[in-house]
Amino acid sequence: MSAETIAGVAIPDSAPAREAPELVREVAALPYVDTAAARAAREVARRYHSPALFNHSVRSFYWAAALAQEECLTVDIELLYVAAMFHDIGLVPEFDSYAVDFEDASGHVAMVFAAGAGWSPERARRLHEIIVRHMWNHVDVEVDIEGHLLERATGIDICGRENQLLPESTRATVLARWPRRGLVEEFTRCFEHQAVRKPRSTAAVALRTGLAAKLRDNPLDTTALP
Repeated sequence: MSAETIAGVAIPDSAPAREAPELVREVAALPYVDTAAARAAREVARRYHSPALFNHSVRSFYWAAALAQEECLTVDIELLYVAAMFHDIGLVPEFDSYAVDFEDASGHVAMVFAAGAGWSPERARRLHEIIVRHMWNHVDVEVDIEGHLLERATGIDICGRENQLLPESTRATVLARWPRRGLVEEFTRCFEHQAVRKPRSTAAVALRTGLAAKLRDNPLDTTALP
């Protein structure tokens, strides 16, 4: 797939190389994805997520895009965006699964969405793969660039690790536009619900290894607006 580059991030042919004016003003150095699939994914995410989880999804995309820019990585920006919109949808009641980890459920919801959007089976499979891998401890950039970026970006937003790699202006602007209000309590509660029903799940492991404290102590909250 050929691509052109905006702010160091490759925009595939399927993604129009333009940005929404209001977001150009707000996050001027980062791309705004405005394909039909991206708009539909954003609408699904907004409809089913709480405001706290929706803002987390949007911030995760922007942190990933910022890391790509800072490290000169060429990514499939539409694929990354849709993955960010769906990566936690398995936590919401409508798509919660009793049988599989929430990220696997999220990936399957995203695959159904991708099929409806007319994506190829391979592209849909990649979407599922990226979403599942965001819960890994490490994703090799040489193996999966988008998965690597989403894993690191969600780590920034949940635990604050590597947040110092983000430009200060980007960090402040994104936090002001998509604030973190309510995330600590809601995300902890979601993971607790997963852990009670699925004690061997990645959510349960995360809680046992200190996720709640990492959420509470995230340095991003010291720069977030009240």
